[in-house]
Amino acid sequence: MRRKVLTIAVAAMVMAAVGVGAAYRMLYGSCIDRELTLDLLPEENYEQMRDKIHAAIDHDAAFDFYADRISLGSTIKPGRYTLRKGMNVIEVARLLKIGSHRTVRLTLNNARTPEALAGKIARRIDADSAAVLGALRDESLAAELGFSSPETMFSIFLPETYEVYADISPSDLVRRMKRESDKFWADERRCQAAEREGLTPLEVMTLASIVHEETNRADEMPRIAGVYLNRLHKGMLLQADPTVKYALGDFSIKRVLLKHLQVDSPYNTYIYIGLPPSPIAMPDMAAIEAVLGCEHHDYYYFCARAELDGYHNFARTLAEHNRNAAAYHRALERLNVR
Repeated sequence: MRRKVLTIAVAAMVMAAVGVGAAYRMLYGSCIDRELTLDLLPEENYEQMRDKIHAAIDHDAAFDFYADRISLGSTIKPGRYTLRKGMNVIEVARLLKIGSHRTVRLTLNNARTPEALAGKIARRIDADSAAVLGALRDESLAAELGFSSPETMFSIFLPETYEVYADISPSDLVRRMKRESDKFWADERRCQAAEREGLTPLEVMTLASIVHEETNRADEMPRIAGVYLNRLHKGMLLQADPTVKYALGDFSIKRVLLKHLQVDSPYNTYIYIGLPPSPIAMPDMAAIEAVLGCEHHDYYYFCARAELDGYHNFARTLAEHNRNAAAYHRALERLNVR
């Protein structure tokens, strides 16, 4: 009889230990197997939010147990949360309760206009695109950051991924980007390269945006940058087709025609000498480095090759350039590109 009682007692202790171990693992073990973003909306009730949480994590029962203990249902903070791989249910519940450390990864690239940039940002932080665009067009904010106009603030946005608070205000985000830009340009090599070409950081970013729009062939970018720098140093019109598209606000144009060149805009480099007032796109890092490490040569002209392979023919004289351009236009005509 004693042996039976002892056996039952031992079994009960083992089961209790197993239960405690399982409970410990559910509370303190990982419940997130990959990084993900969780959006909890202010108009949602706790049950709706909880359903989203359950869909995002493992160990639902353990989460509900701990959430009940900390009264999460009445204190949860709506917003956008980044849940990191390896977080446990206690960390998730506390994050949703405190709400002050909600961070997101904001990746900025391939934005052709401030409007497009505002849309990209708004998809990641707790602000709509109108509010973000308002900050990008804020004259007082531009003056605070040392810019002559809001348009030139476009130049501080570098192609990079940033960790930011989800509830950061659009104005504070612009200030953060200015600090990131200042750090980028504090690099001695970049400063010396820009000074060597007689360019300010704004001018580097503006020229890089033109190079970025001219080609996606990174190996050709330094040569194209060299052409534009030759033109700048000689006081020639840049005559960059992408600036005309930007001036017209029409990036669907396949062939820039004479009628397009008539647009009266400081961004039309067929009319106004020098660089446009601000970048015409967010350049990628390859284009920025192409300007800083441009190829030094005596080319003043270039146009797309007749092979239509994405590369360009370069010319030293206008006569040579006209022959290259004629071959290119014949190739377009054969394909009926208008």
